[in-house]
Amino acid sequence: MSAPEIDRVALDGTVSLRRMPRWYTTLFVTDTLERFGFYGMQAILVLYAAAPVERGGLGLRTADAAALFGAWISVMFLLSLPGGWIGDRLLGQWRGLLCGCVLSGAGYLALAAPTGWATTAGLILLAAGGGLFKPNHQALINLMFDGRRGRESGISLMYVGVQISALAAPLITGYLGEKVSWHLGFSVASAAVLVTAVLLAFSAGQFGGTGMRARRPATPVERRRALRGAGLVLGLVVVLVALLAVTGRLSATTAIMIASVLSILLPVVGYVTLYRNPALTAGRRRRLRGYLAVCLGATLFWIIIAHSASLLTLFARDHTDLTVFGLGIPASWLQAATPAFILVLAPVVAKVLPAVDGVGVKLGVGLVMVGTGFLVMCVGSSLAEDGQQVSLLWLALVYLLHAAGEVIIAAVAISSAADVLGPEFIGRVIGMLWLFAALGGGLGSMLVRLSTAMSEPVYYASLGGVAALIGVVFLLSRRTLGNALVAEVADVVDVADVQKGHV
Repeated sequence: MSAPEIDRVALDGTVSLRRMPRWYTTLFVTDTLERFGFYGMQAILVLYAAAPVERGGLGLRTADAAALFGAWISVMFLLSLPGGWIGDRLLGQWRGLLCGCVLSGAGYLALAAPTGWATTAGLILLAAGGGLFKPNHQALINLMFDGRRGRESGISLMYVGVQISALAAPLITGYLGEKVSWHLGFSVASAAVLVTAVLLAFSAGQFGGTGMRARRPATPVERRRALRGAGLVLGLVVVLVALLAVTGRLSATTAIMIASVLSILLPVVGYVTLYRNPALTAGRRRRLRGYLAVCLGATLFWIIIAHSASLLTLFARDHTDLTVFGLGIPASWLQAATPAFILVLAPVVAKVLPAVDGVGVKLGVGLVMVGTGFLVMCVGSSLAEDGQQVSLLWLALVYLLHAAGEVIIAAVAISSAADVLGPEFIGRVIGMLWLFAALGGGLGSMLVRLSTAMSEPVYYASLGGVAALIGVVFLLSRRTLGNALVAEVADVVDVADVQKGHV
């Protein structure tokens, strides 16, 4: 497909599952396969961490196991900003995707090895691979579409493929992990990601040159500066780990807390650094200030969603009747509930969402739904306080509300990123969005410990009430947010001027 033909399809702004451009099909399938690995790992990580050593697990305390996923995902999201920068300034989005797949495949293979150090190495490799893949995949989608209506529909429909993986992965890896071997479950995920790398390697010609090279390549000075910065951060981490090991304080709890603290500090640094970029005009900084509200809304969303693979999974294992038609099912299978609901909801949202006017309205509705899910969980957990097991229907209703909120918030937050600073900054804007998702994961891994210090009904009611209230605030301030994100003609800066240093 030639570049002009790609532009024509993008400008049309319509995408259907029956009639896709080849580039969209490739992005659809690669996202589906890469997410298979992620959701498979998500389904069993907390159970693997909490399982006794004699059963092949890590033997972590329940609080640490529940916090592990939030801490890990926050690290992956933290790496999304440098991952977006690498795509924007060094490799281009397509090469960023390919490198991310290779790193993730190596990470899953490391998790498949039955040794403790391999688990640590695997999680680090997975965080680096995800940090490269996600922002560059989403940046490439935004670059191929021209117009918010088309992007929102395309991203929402992309969720269909993602949820097919999210539905199948827990069923396969969950069964293998809980019933056969944790490491066998992880090994299945590696195959899907490595197939993704092969598919990408043969698809370069479909994008008409888009995303193949950095739009604004880093200068030699910038490359050296980035290398020094990365070396400094890595050196500090090595020194910190060495000090903790020497003093006998190196533990899973310490590592989780360090990751959580970094997830709070780095989003602030990332936002301020991007805001102070000399290439930004006053209008772009105004839109970036407006987009901060979108990022904070996404943070709250991720605080709650991070519980799905941690506290809610443990609740399913310990307090839920897992008998269905006389057969006991693995607790990890409940992770398939949310994608099953999204498969039903995503096409509807893709049809309706472009007709709803205002980012604030969409974010507000999504947060109200997510918050209501935890209010429902408050009632369900109160029924289990006396030791009785509750019906699966309670968790099913929670997952339904979370699915509805997720498909709205994700599509709106990612789609809005394309209009904030222009195409030459798109990777870093999406990377910044994932930094705030890291903030949500880090705060979630901290907050989940409060569930052991207070009753679970109060814990769920508090988080759910805050999310619903903030959602109402977004609804009431929809015009203010909309005005802050509107682009003006004077804000449009030619990419060539940026490349020449004229702005």
